[in-house]
Amino acid sequence: MTGERVLPPLCDWTEGGNSLRIGTHSVFVRQDGPEGGAPVTLVHGFPTSSHDWAAVVPALAAAGLRVTTLDLLGFGESDKPRRHRYSVLYQASLVEEVWRRCGIGGTALVAHDYGVSVGQELLARAPARITRMAWLNGGLYPDLHRPVPVQRLLHGPLGPLLAPFTTERRFAATLRSVLGRPVHDEDVHDLWAAASRDGGHRLAPRLLRYIDERRVHAVRWTAALEGYSGPALFVWGPADPVSGGHVLPRIRERMPQARIVELAGPRPVGHYPQLEDPGAVAAALTGFLAP
Repeated sequence: MTGERVLPPLCDWTEGGNSLRIGTHSVFVRQDGPEGGAPVTLVHGFPTSSHDWAAVVPALAAAGLRVTTLDLLGFGESDKPRRHRYSVLYQASLVEEVWRRCGIGGTALVAHDYGVSVGQELLARAPARITRMAWLNGGLYPDLHRPVPVQRLLHGPLGPLLAPFTTERRFAATLRSVLGRPVHDEDVHDLWAAASRDGGHRLAPRLLRYIDERRVHAVRWTAALEGYSGPALFVWGPADPVSGGHVLPRIRERMPQARIVELAGPRPVGHYPQLEDPGAVAAALTGFLAP
């Protein structure tokens, strides 16, 4: 057992949300905080779910924010169709439909990992709708993205053959390889439970096509990121081998007006800041988002 538990049990998190029928799919959505609060939408990463945010949502809600979280298609409690052609563009449309159903117009947006690409697509579509933008470790620039070996294997031609053999033990080992600080065994178990529910781990090769999408849309997404005129915050774990400290010099060069919170320690944070140091992430986000 490592670290201290920071997440509420997965079942408690999911019991606080609802399922929306969007097209032919069921999508898990949760809202916290006062109904009249300033809207903020949190978008999770691969291969986990909105449960990633559960340790920071209470602080955002207590600060008066109306927090919307969802499980993207293929993740967590949302449907996981086996033959669906998963794409970042579709996931962005899913978020827009959740906004429509929930009556959300302008909103702040917080994104991590896979959610970073979804956020960049949303920015490219309608930047005026995003009141402010906060980014946690993710592949903002495709040339700086360094996938771990397991991701490269699952993204390759052998991925469909290998994915069914993913176990909780392998999942935990891969997760811990990108962390800078320990995460409690029970938290890791819940992350696996969300990822593997209804055979979700088998979808990894399909979901990892987002790596290719990042290259295809690199010019458009980079322009949306760097051209965004609203307030921008980066809450970054420098010990992340995938999208860590090596990304920060480019952010500082290209977006000098942005605020950067580097979680450098004394023990630096890795790829999952919201799990490794939820207190620091909550403080940075509430200071940036609260009205």
